[in-house]
Amino acid sequence: MKRTILFLILSSFFVINACGPKGPSENELLREEVIAVHDEVMPKMGQLKSLERKALEKVEELESESSEDSSRIQEYKALAYDLNHAHEAMFIWMRQYEPKDGDQSPEEIKKYLEAQMELVTEVNVEMKEALAKADELLK
Repeated sequence: MKRTILFLILSSFFVINACGPKGPSENELLREEVIAVHDEVMPKMGQLKSLERKALEKVEELESESSEDSSRIQEYKALAYDLNHAHEAMFIWMRQYEPKDGDQSPEEIKKYLEAQMELVTEVNVEMKEALAKADELLK
């Protein structure tokens, strides 16, 4: 009788553990990677707008001086454009990103997340390049 009870307890333990969670799926890990790429540059959104304002102020300053240096003015205008575009690209990506899987199959989810990884990586790179350019021009 004791052996039967012990056997049932151990069997139940093994069945419960066998049916339990086995850790995050490949898609869950991929989703975490996508969000990590986003989270890397998201805190710099305010910095993008601040630097854009500085670049536009520099344009106004150079234009008010009646400067003949139109190439320098164009450089600051291009910087302001790049900073604004990087800022908008992040918002566009965030608006279209779907955190829920819905009724998709695991293969469809994987394909979607891989595409999102490409998109968010492009945004990440664009933001970093704009910030580096601003750092160089607005010293």
